[in-house]
Amino acid sequence: MTLRLTVAAASLLFAVPAAAQAKPDISAANLTETVRTLASDQFQGRAPGTIGEERTIGYLIGRLQALGLEPAGKDGGWTQPVPLLHTRLDAPTTLAFTRKGAATPLTLNTDIYLSTLRPADAATVAGAPLVFVGYGVSAPERGWDDFKGQDLKGKVAVFLINDPDFVATKGEDAFGKFGGRTMTYYGRWTYKFEEASRRGAIAALIVHDTDGVGYGWNVITSPRGENYGLVVPPEKQTSLALQGWISGEAATKLFADAGQDLAKLRVAARRKTFKPVDLGTTFDATIPVTHQVVQSQNVLAKIPGTTRPEEVVMYGAHWDAYGEGKADEKGRIYRAGANDDALGVAGLFEIARNFKTARPPERTLLFGFWTAEERGLLGSEAYAQSPLYPVEKTVANLGLDILQTAGKAKDVILVGKGQGSLEDDLARVAAGQGRVVSIESLPERGLFYRADHFSMAKRGVPVLLMMGIAGASDLVNGGKEAGQKWVDDYTGKCYHQACDAWDESWNLDGAIQDIELFYQIGDELARSAKWPEWKPGSEFKVLRDQSAASRK
Repeated sequence: MTLRLTVAAASLLFAVPAAAQAKPDISAANLTETVRTLASDQFQGRAPGTIGEERTIGYLIGRLQALGLEPAGKDGGWTQPVPLLHTRLDAPTTLAFTRKGAATPLTLNTDIYLSTLRPADAATVAGAPLVFVGYGVSAPERGWDDFKGQDLKGKVAVFLINDPDFVATKGEDAFGKFGGRTMTYYGRWTYKFEEASRRGAIAALIVHDTDGVGYGWNVITSPRGENYGLVVPPEKQTSLALQGWISGEAATKLFADAGQDLAKLRVAARRKTFKPVDLGTTFDATIPVTHQVVQSQNVLAKIPGTTRPEEVVMYGAHWDAYGEGKADEKGRIYRAGANDDALGVAGLFEIARNFKTARPPERTLLFGFWTAEERGLLGSEAYAQSPLYPVEKTVANLGLDILQTAGKAKDVILVGKGQGSLEDDLARVAAGQGRVVSIESLPERGLFYRADHFSMAKRGVPVLLMMGIAGASDLVNGGKEAGQKWVDDYTGKCYHQACDAWDESWNLDGAIQDIELFYQIGDELARSAKWPEWKPGSEFKVLRDQSAASRK
């Protein structure tokens, strides 16, 4: 089937009925048709910058036109350009630690994992001193500073992963400072690389720890030196020629060779008095780089508000997946992301369809279909950097990214407990469905910081994320045990793999519950003057307070 025929068929299948609906009517048949289409071979795994993207963008626009939405992209169109820098490291010619004239060669992807986000033909670090900076946290609002004025210009920052209180015990300075086992943004590897760049470091290495990051060394090294970033002007490029990880074994040896005990320094880093430690060792690397600019796009659509159109309630899901990969046992080569996140896209279409059949909203509804989520939340970050609606006028961002497909649930999983008032709305609306809220099961994994809604959270916009793998749902049939089995089966077998495909065994009743819930929350926000808030202690509250003052 050609793309032209696909869009035409979509126009007929998903035509908007004339009669308004009193409550959301989320159609399992519509969800199924959307997912089966987007996850089909025709779209080639929906990787950015490919023919699969071209077909996906055309399909999304055709569907939105059929639903009667208006374009909300750049210059009145449907899209927002997102140029992406794609880099790949080749075999290094130099890679070693040197101490007192003696070099210790390093094996890429065994001792150390590296990538770059600079468009240079080679990534070069020459004789740069390594400095251990503990957890690398600068959080004045929590009375915490790991840097103590340390000059990192031209040096290599060596970090621990997660927060200072991740394994802190009662009586230690860090205990309870950063949410305990619940990760804050200070614990994410992205924050640590950003902080190293802000301080002028030439490279940054994070000591790998499976418990701290939530996945093994094999996951760290799986991109094999490949990276993506937004194209930025030279004056805004990161200072980091290289960024990456050092294995736990290689890190222990590095510290021991420098006369330091990494285990003892882990404890010291949980104290306010911690000061950076010069390891008396330098880092040398010369690695050829292949780089190119990949042209990609977000798709943006809107339903204009009637009385306060300048105020915006956002919905978001990412259209991209991983493209072509190795064939699985069934011979499938496309990692097409049927659940991650074609089902989220399908949910947005259903939410939009219901809004179009209801009374027009007072505030504008904006629907964002993001590119390059799988490459580091890049499409949503591009929008957040250059928003088409002001951040201070953006009421909230509601994101769908992986929905539960095992049937109805007695609960809904909350990601990011304690962050904002939207979680109170979630509990209230879920209660109206006869459901309760359950907290994500592994808050130390930092899922709150790993989906597209986070790009807006970083700008102070209150957010809410629906992510089915954040915890075991209490299923009507089978309870928590059945819910955990679904999570384990999906994450263990199909997450980011070719088998994340449409399956006839899917039971979409639970996904429909969650989509209905997000529709109702957005509907309330779109028909009121309410402004959700961050809760005291959230790292984003100060940003929203500032934008609230600007709004007034």
